[in-house]
Amino acid sequence: MSTAPSRSLPFLAAQRLLLAVLLVAVWWLAALRMPAFVLPGPLKVAEALVALVATPTFFSDLGATLYRVLGGFLLAIAVGAPLGTALGSSPRVASFFEPVLSIINTVSSAIWAVFAIIWFGISNATTIFVVFMTAMPLILTNVWQGARTVDAQHVELARSFHMSRLQIMRKIFVPTILPHLFAGARLAFGFGWRVSLVAETIGSSDGIGYRLRQAADLVQTDQVFAWTLTLVALMLLLEAGVLKPLERRLFRWKRTV
Repeated sequence: MSTAPSRSLPFLAAQRLLLAVLLVAVWWLAALRMPAFVLPGPLKVAEALVALVATPTFFSDLGATLYRVLGGFLLAIAVGAPLGTALGSSPRVASFFEPVLSIINTVSSAIWAVFAIIWFGISNATTIFVVFMTAMPLILTNVWQGARTVDAQHVELARSFHMSRLQIMRKIFVPTILPHLFAGARLAFGFGWRVSLVAETIGSSDGIGYRLRQAADLVQTDQVFAWTLTLVALMLLLEAGVLKPLERRLFRWKRTV
């Protein structure tokens, strides 16, 4: 029974490789018909990427962006998960605070970036704040919806056995909420990466977003593409190396079932 997944892995890898080759081929053909400052070819972008890696600030820029994204993301989980659980477990609390969440959701990341510049200036706090204000409502909403799916009969049964509030939370709420939390966290993490670039272009003096703005101002399109490929590679590495293994570990009981 374990041979089917192992057989499908080489096929999936071949599919992904074929897709990558097709995308690069289309890119190369399109670049032949356009000026290099509009659409540089794959070879020119590869040369620009090699040159970027050789610069002394490349890895420090990567580290700065990663630090800001993770800082805002972890802060969003620390705030959004407890608040979402509280809203989901108490309809009265939810009805009272729901308008506030609606207001937060209507404010775009660009507006939060403007506020962050006013409040924090050119600093790490600007990007962290924007990532937090973008990711936190997503996590809060998912956890809130997950807490609402908790069966009230299970809670009443646990109380009849004189289980403490902490035990009810750990035995009933957490297993029910965890899939919703993880789904919201993955979505929030992707959005956090995107908005971090916006925040860094106007509120930072280093990082990937700042370097992208510099390259765009100087019409160095090959460097814009090189930084973009770096960002995509970093996101895929975190997805495959952190998020997916964590998901498999947290929900390994589903495979057993």
